[in-house]
Amino acid sequence: MTKKKAFVPLIMDVAVPVGSYYLFKDGLGMSTLAALGWSSVVPAVRTGWSVVKDRTVNGLAALILFVNVVGLLLSFVAGDPRLMLVKDSGVSSVVGIGILVSVAMGRPIMTAVTKPWLVKGDERREAAWRRLQSGSEDFRRAERVFSVVWGVVLLGECLVRIVGAYTLPVDTMVWLGTVIMIVAMAGGFLVSGALAAGPMAAMLAAEVCDKRAEGEKCSASAAPEAPLAAVAE
Repeated sequence: MTKKKAFVPLIMDVAVPVGSYYLFKDGLGMSTLAALGWSSVVPAVRTGWSVVKDRTVNGLAALILFVNVVGLLLSFVAGDPRLMLVKDSGVSSVVGIGILVSVAMGRPIMTAVTKPWLVKGDERREAAWRRLQSGSEDFRRAERVFSVVWGVVLLGECLVRIVGAYTLPVDTMVWLGTVIMIVAMAGGFLVSGALAAGPMAAMLAAEVCDKRAEGEKCSASAAPEAPLAAVAE
């Protein structure tokens, strides 16, 4: 698998739907309803194709599709300005719940985000990832922790914004909501990096070194670069 191919699922399941939404809405002037509808096409097709071809559900594509459906429903909310502010938190809560449910089901969905950053299409790292995933409880625990951190962060952000929407002046929450989101994302990167992405990168590097020919020295360059979350430490 090449480095570029490693990022294809992440691009198709997240970047394309999110990017196309803003393209349709802000670039082409479509309504929120129409933009959400058209940006749901790719995740809907990929979810359906995974069911037909592999008899499995593409978790990340399905989650994005579900988020878009919730967004479509929330787009009908109008009138109360405080309710409009809460609406912005609805998507975060849906994503957070989806992530936590995937952990409970034993298939942490954020692995689809973490793996391309750590493996980067390198065959040795890909093989090391498979070995660790099947044989290392510490590695699997770190996978779960990464997803749990982001699920909790997104749900926490949603709860804080809901409380703020109904306890603070609307004018204050208009700008404070963005600040809350930025702080939550920064915290998520730092915590998930320290507790999960960093240790996973170290385990991958050690596993790659262990499988090298005896006597060959493992250099620091063998270690996969961690996501921004781990680097931020």
